[in-house]
Amino acid sequence: MAIVIHGAQDIEKMRVAGKVAAGTLAYVASKLRAGVTTGQIDEWVREDTARRGAQPSQLGYKGFPAAVCTSRNEVICHGIPNPAHVLKPGDIVNVDVTSNIDGFHGDTSATFEIGEISDDARHVTEVCKRCLQAGIDVVRHGARLGDIGAAILEIATAEGCGVVEEFGGHGIGRKMHMAPHVPHRGKAGRGVRLRAGMTFTIEPMITIGHPRVVHLDDGWTVVTHDGTPTAQFEHTILVTKEGYEILTAQPEPLPLKRPAA
Repeated sequence: MAIVIHGAQDIEKMRVAGKVAAGTLAYVASKLRAGVTTGQIDEWVREDTARRGAQPSQLGYKGFPAAVCTSRNEVICHGIPNPAHVLKPGDIVNVDVTSNIDGFHGDTSATFEIGEISDDARHVTEVCKRCLQAGIDVVRHGARLGDIGAAILEIATAEGCGVVEEFGGHGIGRKMHMAPHVPHRGKAGRGVRLRAGMTFTIEPMITIGHPRVVHLDDGWTVVTHDGTPTAQFEHTILVTKEGYEILTAQPEPLPLKRPAA
């Protein structure tokens, strides 16, 4: 599949889609606390997405049964919302929102802390935030795709963390998943050369221990092999001549630390 280089009109539509997804994630963040179920998060995403004139991109994608992924504690990605899954003090939960408006998609996620969390959970969450920013910081016209993975891997390795290889970022635009695949492990100077007008996600999944994964029988949920906590943060990025633009940037910092009750 060819990599799409977006023109000015499509980039403006991508900006709108990114803003919608970011807004819905911020709305959910404001309501998170202990006692909330992941099923409620799904309801909030559906309601807020509709209020913004958009549709949840994930709903029905390859049969996915929900409008959002909610991945708690040892769940690496693709956690399915469930009314029986209650957030408890000490949990961390990733909320992954993708919005489709006017035929274009915006994709973003963050990991939230519910009350006081363990040292391991705090460490992996903080490292993951730094890994995402490091990957974003190397994006520019003329850079290589491998530069992103190399920057992420350098920080994770220095902090004793693992980087999940089985999943990566992806091109995004008129489809939720497009070329290129964006590995979160890589070698600087290798891979596809980035060009202004490309849009893709960077979404590292970071683990405390070895990043081996286990796929659950529901066909979606992926967990750490040893049950240790894992974190993920994600933005949709536009490559520009000068560097990059974060299309899912928040106007104000997300409230990542949420009440215990």
